[in-house]
Amino acid sequence: MLIGTELLAKVKELGDLGKSEIVRACGYVSTKKDGGERLNFTAFYEALLEAKGVELGGSSTVGKGGRKLSYVATVQGNGNLLIGKAYTAMLDLKPGDEFEIKLGRKQIRLIPVGLNEDEVD
Repeated sequence: MLIGTELLAKVKELGDLGKSEIVRACGYVSTKKDGGERLNFTAFYEALLEAKGVELGGSSTVGKGGRKLSYVATVQGNGNLLIGKAYTAMLDLKPGDEFEIKLGRKQIRLIPVGLNEDEVD
């Protein structure tokens, strides 16, 4: 899938074609379970807007595969609570970052090690 200036250049080059052909030529196509083709118009238009400098709430609302983030985490069968890469990327967290765990009534608060609780947004 083309993004950024490559996407803009390709769209300009293919300007006379129909929408479906442009989306296909830019690589926004996936294969359905039955082997058919699915054109990903939403991902294409979001990438096009981003390439033009338009932010729709920033990248924080879209995770892997263009799915909208739900801001809900579920405890897994093994008891782990998985946050996910999209959320850690939003906070610019890196492997090895440490947090102090604060437990409240039915809540968990993660405070970066070295910061006071009142210093965190």
